Amino acid sequence: MVSTPELKKYMNKKISVHLNGTRSVTGVLKAFDVFLNITLSEALEVRENGDTSNIGTVVIRGNSIVSMEALEKI
Repeated sequence: MVSTPELKKYMNKKISVHLNGTRSVTGVLKAFDVFLNITLSEALEVRENGDTSNIGTVVIRGNSIVSMEALEKI
């Protein structure tokens, strides 16, 4: 049985998501599912050198997420 991730308290909060291959994205969590697929709005890709690119609204597959961190008080 697959249980729902406990991400409700992160909804509509700014988070940082670290992905496979040293990639990182920050944005506002708008949706998630039982597989930890997430949708972020106002997303920025953050490169290793600190540069950022505005990438808008993105869907990230759960199996590519290494870690998540809240950037706002929960």
